[in-house]
Amino acid sequence: MDSRRPTGVFVPELISPRRTFGNRTLDLSRQVAIMAIINRTPDSFHDRGRTYALDMAVEAVNSAVADGADWVDIGGVPFSPDVPTVSEVEEADRIIPLVQAARKHPDLIISVDTYRTEVARRAIEAGANVINDTSGLHDPALADLVAGTDASLIITHSLASPPGTAVVRPTYGDVTAEVAAFLANRVELALSHGVPADRIIIDPGHDLNKNTYHSLELTRRLAEITVLGYPTLVAVSNKDFLGEILDVPQGQRLEGTIAALVVCILQGARIVRVHDVRAAVAATRTTEAILGWRPPTVARHNM
Repeated sequence: MDSRRPTGVFVPELISPRRTFGNRTLDLSRQVAIMAIINRTPDSFHDRGRTYALDMAVEAVNSAVADGADWVDIGGVPFSPDVPTVSEVEEADRIIPLVQAARKHPDLIISVDTYRTEVARRAIEAGANVINDTSGLHDPALADLVAGTDASLIITHSLASPPGTAVVRPTYGDVTAEVAAFLANRVELALSHGVPADRIIIDPGHDLNKNTYHSLELTRRLAEITVLGYPTLVAVSNKDFLGEILDVPQGQRLEGTIAALVVCILQGARIVRVHDVRAAVAATRTTEAILGWRPPTVARHNM
C-alpha cells in the first residue's frame, strides 16, 4: 500500500496518539473514532425527544454499537438558553441509568456531556470514560475531579458564561485564531489542575456561540486547531450552519454533514460526533482507506 501522504491533507503530530479509554485503545494517528449522540432530553434539537425514554435510549445505544460506533456521548441537558433549566438531580437521573446500561458493552467508550462536577463524578462511578465539557471548563473543579480518576476530558470552546446563557450575535476578529487561543489557554488550566496531557481532547465548538460564517471559517481552517496536538473532536452533525448552506431543515442535512466530516478529517479531526452512525462510519472508513490507514475489507476488483 502506498503510504505517501496525499496533497491537501494535514496530519497533526498528536500528543500520545494511542489513547486508552477503559477496555478500548485507539490509535488516533491512523484512526477516526465515531461518537454517537444519545440525548435523554425531551427537547433535543435534532431528534425532538426520540431517545428521552430510557428504553428508547438504551435501544439507541445498542443500535449505534451495531452500526459501528466506537463511542457514545450521553447528554441530559440540551445546550440552549431557550429551554427550561434542568436541575443537577434531574440531569443525573437522566444520565446515570443510561451510562449503567451502556456499560454492558465492555469495549464501548462512554462520554457524558455535562459541565457539572457532581454529575460528572456520578457518571464516572457508573462507568463513563470521558467527561465532555461543552462549557469550556467553566468550573475548574471539574478538572480536579477528572485528574483524580482515569477519565479523559473534552474541552470545548464556548463564550457562554455561565453555561447555557445566550450569546447574542457573537463577534470575533479572527474566529479560528481566537478559538485556538481559548483552547490552548483552557488546556493549560486543565494541566495545572492535574489532568494529564494524554487524557485531554479539544473541540472548536461548531455553531456554539458562532454564526454560520464562523463555523465555515473554522471548518476551512481546522488545521490551525488540530496543530495544537490534542486529539480534536468535531461536532458538525446536522448543525444549523449546514442547514443554512443548503437551506434545508433538520432531517435533510445528512449529505452536508458527511461532506463537513470528511473535510474536517482531512485537516486532522480524529473524533466525529454524529447522529447518523452508519453513514458516518461508511464515510470515515472510506476516508481512512484513501489516506492509506486501512486496507479494503475485500480486494477483488481487477485483482
